[in-house]
Amino acid sequence: MQRLKKDSEMKDVLAIILAGGKGERLHPLTIHRAKPAVPFGGKYRIIDFTLSNCLNSNIRKMAVITQYKSLSLDRHLALGWATLFNPELNEFFISIPPQQRVSEQWYTGTADAVYQNIYFIEKEAPPYLLILSGDHIYKMDYSEMFAFHREKNAIGTVAAIEVDKKMASSLGVMEVDEDWRIIGFEEKPEQPRTIPQNPDQCMASMGVYLFNTEMIIEELKRDAALSTAHDFGKDIIPDLLKKGGLFAYNFKDENKKAAKYWRDVGTIDAYWEANMDLCSVDPLLNLYDNTWPARTRQVQSPPAKFVFAQEYKGGRLGIALDSIVCDGCIISGGRVQNSILSPNVRINSWAHIEESILMENVEIGRHSKIRRAIIDKEVFIPSDTVIGYDIEEDRKRFHVSPGGIVVIPKLVKTSM
Repeated sequence: MQRLKKDSEMKDVLAIILAGGKGERLHPLTIHRAKPAVPFGGKYRIIDFTLSNCLNSNIRKMAVITQYKSLSLDRHLALGWATLFNPELNEFFISIPPQQRVSEQWYTGTADAVYQNIYFIEKEAPPYLLILSGDHIYKMDYSEMFAFHREKNAIGTVAAIEVDKKMASSLGVMEVDEDWRIIGFEEKPEQPRTIPQNPDQCMASMGVYLFNTEMIIEELKRDAALSTAHDFGKDIIPDLLKKGGLFAYNFKDENKKAAKYWRDVGTIDAYWEANMDLCSVDPLLNLYDNTWPARTRQVQSPPAKFVFAQEYKGGRLGIALDSIVCDGCIISGGRVQNSILSPNVRINSWAHIEESILMENVEIGRHSKIRRAIIDKEVFIPSDTVIGYDIEEDRKRFHVSPGGIVVIPKLVKTSM
């Protein structure tokens, strides 16, 4: 009965997923795609985790707002997500490109992206609007945040997570009172304010906002008439603080008394680290949780195959250890360790792959050695190539992150 009540209440919520970000800090993985479309965890795209949260929270009205290099993202959404919804049950899933309905400009900020689609929102007239970022990795039941929002009789609720003070300067940082009412907010502060009882931790915004629709439409119209950045973190949230009724929802595991898993994979190093965690024995993000499945577009590929058990005849052994290996992969006499292989990757004989992310249709030639690298789709690595063992040499040919991760983008055709 409680589940049915929750399902009924969530019908009042329209989810707006902001998926138009350039992802400049993820360059060169975002040369040809928007940040939410970047592959993650072998078979997923980053946006799949936000969309899965919506579906698992029984939200059946979703609109994805796109902008930057959206072709691959639109294709993924159309083939993997749009078919899951039934219009006859008043469900829908749509992708909305920039309309220039109220302005001739592209979106200038997160709030502006929603404001320029007010026509669509007012036409649907949902009681509540859930604004989400399409480029974070986490699992969250939005119905729990919705129940908190209703309980507090809030005009708006911001999902909050406790983060290390060293990370907080790149996020929005909140101050709250004992009732979780937000009493202060600062976007990307140089000196972030810490939690009073814990000077090493800050309360940061997750970029997840739940608003009463009539109120937020009024606020977006007011902001549109001003000369601001038209951004939720920089403008909308600070202004709503003056009205009161803005609360923070603490995204915390009450059993473990710790913050739940949430990652902003906005840099190459953060992206690589989050992927590598999936290869661990007990990853922080459990992809094998049947109660909260992560969904994506399923491509028809044959099973993964490991061939050549001939180690005693010259060292050729097709093997993968502590790794994720997707459908269609062939480990043909090579060794893979602590790595992620996306669908249809081929590792040829005597090749050695370690702590790397290989995207779809990558092929590694014989005797090649790859370490701490990200190789984008369709790249062929010739035989006897060495990457990740001499960073200074790698910098002459490829992009190398501050943490020493070598990134090889798509369409690499020259010998290496």
